[in-house]
Amino acid sequence: QIQDTEEFIERFRYKATKSVQVQSRIKQLAKIERIEVDEVDTSRLNLKFPPAPRSGDYPVTADNVGKSYGSHKVFSGASFTLKRGDKVAFVGKNGEGKSTLVKCIMGEIPFDGSLKIGHNVKIGYFAQNQAQLLDGELTVFDTIDRVATGDIRTKIRDILGAFMFGGEASDKKVKVLSGGEKTRLAMIRLLLEPVNLLILDEPTNHLDMQTKDVLKQAIQQFDGTVIVVSHDREFLDGLVEKVYEFGGGKVRECLGGIYEFLEKKKISRLQELELSKSPSASSVAAAAEKHRQSQKPTQPATAPDSSADKQTAPQRKSYQEMKEMEKLARKARKKISEAEAAVADVEQRIADIESRFAAGESSEELIRQHASLKKEQENAMSLWELAVMEGEQFGV
Repeated sequence: QIQDTEEFIERFRYKATKSVQVQSRIKQLAKIERIEVDEVDTSRLNLKFPPAPRSGDYPVTADNVGKSYGSHKVFSGASFTLKRGDKVAFVGKNGEGKSTLVKCIMGEIPFDGSLKIGHNVKIGYFAQNQAQLLDGELTVFDTIDRVATGDIRTKIRDILGAFMFGGEASDKKVKVLSGGEKTRLAMIRLLLEPVNLLILDEPTNHLDMQTKDVLKQAIQQFDGTVIVVSHDREFLDGLVEKVYEFGGGKVRECLGGIYEFLEKKKISRLQELELSKSPSASSVAAAAEKHRQSQKPTQPATAPDSSADKQTAPQRKSYQEMKEMEKLARKARKKISEAEAAVADVEQRIADIESRFAAGESSEELIRQHASLKKEQENAMSLWELAVMEGEQFGV
């Protein structure tokens, strides 16, 4: 709630039409008591996938794969080979073809080029629409009980609790669950099925931090092949050893983990791929203005004096609009500059503590400070992203 409120305030702080709502949110935020939540011990829960049936050495081989919808080319020339046991990430701007390539691998849509699925490959696929395939008449517990086998059956309640279905929630019927709850339930069911190629499309969207850790640990111990489509940097860290970047109609292989990829791109979060490749608001506005001008009917010729009178008013209005845009652009630049300074400050403080760690210094207080600064860094980055997005509206 605090995060949502802060984002609203930052996003609409300079919009006159939202001033009343912004002031209301500021007052609301001031009344919220901020508390520290104790970490929950999850060490007792060690969720493991069933042993993966052995697949061929190369579960997926793509050669010059491409996909177009009519004249629109999503991507082309994708060539790569996944070895058994590989764990890779598909990253990039939305709409560049990550989920489209997944659908090609699944055989759900036609494509150009050659894409071979290896011997004895059994695919486990998770996407947001998987929740629609659940039986609405079953309870949460029965849904999992039907796919669980062996020793895992004795831990069903623990697993459900880890995914926020503890207590009476496990006895709810699937049909009364929210969309997010159904998504989590579909994820649990997938975890318990014997597969050797796991494809996860944005798996962490409806999971809290504790549940993400449980899922991440399970995938790390999974002995099959994994493809993860995600914008979640922390989730991918230590999970994947290869990254495929989608952008500009191409698919590029980047060896190394997610932090090596971010370092090569000189960015700190995967969400920045969206910002860096999005058309600027100024170019969009210019295109829109050009379109509006082309749609105006041609004015008939009139006497010189009346023509001059008609042209003067729009020019004055345009000048005032330009002055207002310049004013808003200056504010946006200042806001971006302040946000960048805040990010640099918190990153320097984190680096100082990590230097002390490297020197062998360690204490509970130091660890606590480091964790607190990490949270502060996430918040500072979010505010910077919002400032950049707002700045793009004014061509900054």
